[in-house]
Amino acid sequence: MRRLILNPRPDWQSRVEACGLVWHSTDGAPYWNESACYAFSTDDIAQLEMATSELYRLFLAAGEHIVENRLFERFGIPDWCAPLIVEAWENELPALNYGRFDLGFDGDGPPKLFEFNCDTPTSLLEAAVVQWDWKAEAFPKADQFNSLHEKLVAKWRDIAPLLGSPFVHFAHMRDEAGEDAVTVAYLMDTAREAGLEVRSLGMNDIGWANNAAGVGFYDLDDVEIRTLYKLYPWEWLVREPFARKIAESHRTLWIEPIWKMIWSHKAILPILWELFPHHPNLLWAGMDRPKGDSFVRKPVLAREGSNVQVVRHGQVVAETGGFYDGDVVYQELYELPDFGGVSPVIGAWVADGEPAGMGIREDGLITGNLARFVPHIIE
Repeated sequence: MRRLILNPRPDWQSRVEACGLVWHSTDGAPYWNESACYAFSTDDIAQLEMATSELYRLFLAAGEHIVENRLFERFGIPDWCAPLIVEAWENELPALNYGRFDLGFDGDGPPKLFEFNCDTPTSLLEAAVVQWDWKAEAFPKADQFNSLHEKLVAKWRDIAPLLGSPFVHFAHMRDEAGEDAVTVAYLMDTAREAGLEVRSLGMNDIGWANNAAGVGFYDLDDVEIRTLYKLYPWEWLVREPFARKIAESHRTLWIEPIWKMIWSHKAILPILWELFPHHPNLLWAGMDRPKGDSFVRKPVLAREGSNVQVVRHGQVVAETGGFYDGDVVYQELYELPDFGGVSPVIGAWVADGEPAGMGIREDGLITGNLARFVPHIIE
């Protein structure tokens, strides 16, 4: 694995905007960073692909263990949600079944899991489309670990006959930066390409009605929401005022399913270690502070690197603020490779449970919301 220094395309802003990435800069600095790229060997990619497949297998086994033994209290999941999780898991409700494993990798040892973003993963458009378009121009003879777009479209086609209607509602909270809007717009495009009709609405625009047509969720045009893709965390959703209506309405199919609450929750990391101790793709994880003097402490539900503390040899070497509190998880410290003050975290994607490519974000010791996306090639 090498980091190459490059000259960005003179018109890179318009080029990435043409791909849909209008959110390409933050605070005057580029979020999309094509002044560098990472070059991997085929052996590197084989390691990452095998690790992604293996981690997905471990998550399946952990999910089965959690559901079978009803370990929902370890995740702080409300009691009324447990039957819905069991039903969705055991009946294998239609889903894209996609997500992003965040991995540490230095090209020498095996990739190591940090966490699994599989409920509301972002940096999707960048990984699936924008870096492929960049590669086609900058390195036309090189390859790239990237089949994400094709696999997402194929999965929409696969589940289309199982949906409650010929169209899908897409909902998210309208954010000022537009990151969520970009992600949802891209997923709507994949659904269209698969032959589905789509409708867009905000999470605040979802209503509940009991009328002649039936009891259920409706949009602002009084159209019943039979299939809903929501870029909104389940742990937030189940605490909304209307949340218990989810249990009353069996007509709405939620994508992704409610069982994603257990996979996306960092309390699953200690369970993975309990089930598969010393697995080469896992780091030690526990809910109690370790006896060792080097570790990472992070909230079980934090996002974008908030409230994370990195301790090396007993000294706090990096820490972020934020508004997340409550339970924390401790994880063995993995020393990321340092390329002149920036360190890459590999985002290894799965779609329909299969390896589908990767994206790379660079930052310091903690990958936060100002991390930059850097494309890659296979040499």
